[in-house]
Formats: sequence, structure tokens, C-alpha cells
Amino acid sequence: MPRSYREWVIERLLIAAAMVSVVIIAFIIITIFRTGLPLIAEVGLFDFLFGMHWRPGHEIFGIFPMMIGTLLVTLLSMLISVPLGVLAAMFLAEVAPDVIRNILRPVIELLAGIPSVVYGFVGVIVLVPFIRTYFGPPGFSLLAGSIVLAIMALPIIITISEDAIHAVPKSYKEASFALGATHWQTIKNVILPAARSGILAGVVLGSGRAIGETMAAIMVLGNIPAIPDSVLDPIRTLTANVALEMGYAPHGPHRQALFATGIVLFVAISILVVISNRLRRGQQL
Repeated sequence: MPRSYREWVIERLLIAAAMVSVVIIAFIIITIFRTGLPLIAEVGLFDFLFGMHWRPGHEIFGIFPMMIGTLLVTLLSMLISVPLGVLAAMFLAEVAPDVIRNILRPVIELLAGIPSVVYGFVGVIVLVPFIRTYFGPPGFSLLAGSIVLAIMALPIIITISEDAIHAVPKSYKEASFALGATHWQTIKNVILPAARSGILAGVVLGSGRAIGETMAAIMVLGNIPAIPDSVLDPIRTLTANVALEMGYAPHGPHRQALFATGIVLFVAISILVVISNRLRRGQQL
């Protein structure tokens, strides 16, 4: 087979694979929007987004408490995971000896590959009883979910942040050393500012992981659709709401409301992906 013909075949196969991905995404978008938009139009966008009550039996669909729950658990998990992730990336990229680096990197990759249900199971067995015993009942809470989601977001933040630090030209570091700066001063004043866009992209993608997580959230958050008064109160996220109720909402407004919730999630994740891509390219938001 001539070389040019093989290259032509490979190129067409790659184009076909890319088109399959586009078709799948288009099918998902059309499905959720076609099913969810009529409910939003009937209830009203404002009432749907900012309604305080979710009572499908009375056809009352307000997702504001679950939006707040999703936002709070994401923010709190990022407050935990971002400092740990960035510090770990700095350690791996600039400080750790090769022996330690070769041990830690596979461990971090293993964390990324563990199924979310395993994180949820460990949270139910270990974390929830600990919070219940030392901080008060019920244990299934915003705090428990934030800790579990923070651990799940760590591999993404560490990996992307480390890549961003490695992408900083060596000449920056050498110039800093030539001016008499210490290693820590170089990391703080030269490397981290230069890698800032990549680190922020990792944080945004970690936030997307926290927002989109379902199984672990169901297992440790308590699943009560109410705005919490403290980090020890149970909450319900948007993803957990869809997963919990889709099984007994086969048709009608209830099912449409769950697809409308999917629209909100889709828009939120799309915004995060766009922000992340712009940050990784070093563009202004």
C-alpha cells in the first residue's frame, strides 16, 4: 500500500473519530434541551432558578437550594484542595528528589483512577461517623462532602499545576538565580507568577469535577434540598437531585424538570471549560 494512501486513510479515520465525538455531544445537547426547555418556559426561568421549594408531587420545581448547595460544596472543596494541590505540585516540580517524585506521581495517578463510589464508600464508613462523633449529628453534611470532593479534585489540580510549572522556561529560573535569589524566592516570585494561568486552569477543571460529581455526593451529603445553616447541615446538589429522582420520574413535568436541571449543569460546566481553555492559553477572561 503506498505511503500517501495510508496517510489518506489514517487522516480520514481520525476525522471520522472526531466527527463521532461531535455527533454524540450534539445528541446530548439536543436531548436535554428539547426535554428541559418546555418546563423552563412553563414555570419561568426566574421561578425555576430561584424557587425555594422542590416538590415534584405538587409540580413545584425550584432548584435554588440545590444551586446553593452545589456552589457551597464546590467552594469549600476548592478551599481545601487548591492550597494542598498547588503546594504538592510545587514540591513535585521543584523540590522532591527523583526517588520521591517517582513514587508520588503513580500514587496521584492512582487517585485519579479510583471510582467515585469508592471515595463515597470510604466517606460513609470513616468520615461521616467521625464528623457525627466529634462535631455532632447527622454526619452526612456539607463538610463531609467538601472533604471527599476535595480529595477527588486533588489529582487534577496537582497534575495540571505541575505541568504548568514545568512549562516555565528554564531561563527564568536561571536569571533569578543569577540575580542572587534563593530557590524559594525564585519559586515565589518567578515560577508561580509565570505558571499562574496554567494553575488557574487546573483549579477551574477541579471545580468542574466537584460540580459534576454524583455518586460520592449522594453517599455523604445527606440529600436534603434545603439551604444549610452551617457546614454540618445536609444538602443536596444538582447532580445528586437528577440521579436520585430520575428513576421514578419516567415522564411528565417531573422528568422535564430533571432535564432542565441538566441544562443548568451543562451551561455551568461549559462556562468552566471555556474559562479553563482561555487560562491555559494565557488569554485574558
